[in-house]
Amino acid sequence: QVQLVESGGGLVQAGGSRRLSCAASVRTFRTYAMGWFRQAPGKEREFVASITWSGGSTYYADSVKGRFTISRDNAKNTVYLQMNSLKPVDTAVYYCATDLGSIVTNSPRYWGQGTQVTVSS
Repeated sequence: QVQLVESGGGLVQAGGSRRLSCAASVRTFRTYAMGWFRQAPGKEREFVASITWSGGSTYYADSVKGRFTISRDNAKNTVYLQMNSLKPVDTAVYYCATDLGSIVTNSPRYWGQGTQVTVSS
């Protein structure tokens, strides 16, 4: 069974930064790609970023490229999302997700419970 637990959400002013963490309770975490998604009020869930098992490759939505950075610490079974230059449009529930595979698909099999990020103008 896979458990993903996000943390780090909260209220932040526009232009500020926030780091989200996702702790995974899967023994072979270091072999799986991981991703972050988000869902804003009244909108569909969307891809934000993903990272390969080694951290050697990362992928970003155009809307966050250059502002967000995904990283992972395989020794801690944790993936991070560093968010800089936050905008009110970044307000959403952020989810950690994985397919327990080499890539993260558009509809991952496993999800965390989400953490709310609210950016005030």
